[in-house]
Amino acid sequence: MNLLLTSVGRRSYLVDYFKEALAGEGLVHAANNIVSAAFPAADRTVLTPLIYDGGYIPFLLDYCRENRIDLLISLFDIDLPVLAAHRQEFERIGTTVVVSDLEVVETCNDKWKTYEFLRAHELPAPATYLTVESAVEAVRKGELHYPLMVKPRWGMGSLAIYEADDEEELEVFFRKSRKKITESYLRYEADQDFNHCVIIQEKLEGEEYGLDVINDLEGTYQTTVQKRKYAMRSGETDCAETVQEEALETLGRTVSELFCHRGNLDMDVFQVNGRFVILEMNARFGGGYPFSHMAGVNLPEAIVRWKKGLSVDRRLLTPETGVRSQKDIRLIRI
Repeated sequence: MNLLLTSVGRRSYLVDYFKEALAGEGLVHAANNIVSAAFPAADRTVLTPLIYDGGYIPFLLDYCRENRIDLLISLFDIDLPVLAAHRQEFERIGTTVVVSDLEVVETCNDKWKTYEFLRAHELPAPATYLTVESAVEAVRKGELHYPLMVKPRWGMGSLAIYEADDEEELEVFFRKSRKKITESYLRYEADQDFNHCVIIQEKLEGEEYGLDVINDLEGTYQTTVQKRKYAMRSGETDCAETVQEEALETLGRTVSELFCHRGNLDMDVFQVNGRFVILEMNARFGGGYPFSHMAGVNLPEAIVRWKKGLSVDRRLLTPETGVRSQKDIRLIRI
């Protein structure tokens, strides 16, 4: 069995996890549009066109066909809708793309759609606004209070996120966030609705948790791995500990059954005044997955076994609680 990880970036640990899962019975290929820090860990590497290039999907289809790729998994939000829209084309050549349906991916990538989805299903979410005027009006009515978070509607990695303490800062940061979007790769996503490409959000105060909501390749719920976060760096979890909270298990199962996503769904949750509030969702392996893996969960092996039509022992998806881990920094030669 051969596997391709696209938009692999710096996630060499996922390359290693999948190599271990294959146990020498296949190769792990890593793809990126530029030379990546994860490349040295892979068995094979390839440089691809940019995700929004018209040749991107034809390139991947040719590569998967020529290299007999059985599984394709993306590690980048912007990649997901493009792959979801072409999933059937890969299926026809024998490649299973572990990606959720396009509607699910778009709901997770678009923070306004995330908010609307959560509200529609009566799930807790921070108050969210598309304009400065609507947010200011909510403040004047006493429905919203400073500080407020200003962020890209389609964003990741803490890019162009600001905290506004008053109306003057709110207006300045709103314009600044939009400017940063135009100068970054986020501009491609923002083109969907550039007039509303920035959101204003209630700031959540409380303990932060990360969830790995795991479904099988058919979208059937398996488990919710829960981690209390202790430190963040550039929008990614830096230190976390596995925990077990019944309310978080229920929250994960509820979202899973609504989405029927495939593989992992990464969720950021805050405990605010005793209630768990969903901040964001990512329909992919998130930066917090290694903390689940360190606690004994092995989703890569489960995915490989599901693809082979084999059963998955529950122990593969059951974490040990109370395991605290921290990421380190290392230098590699590429």
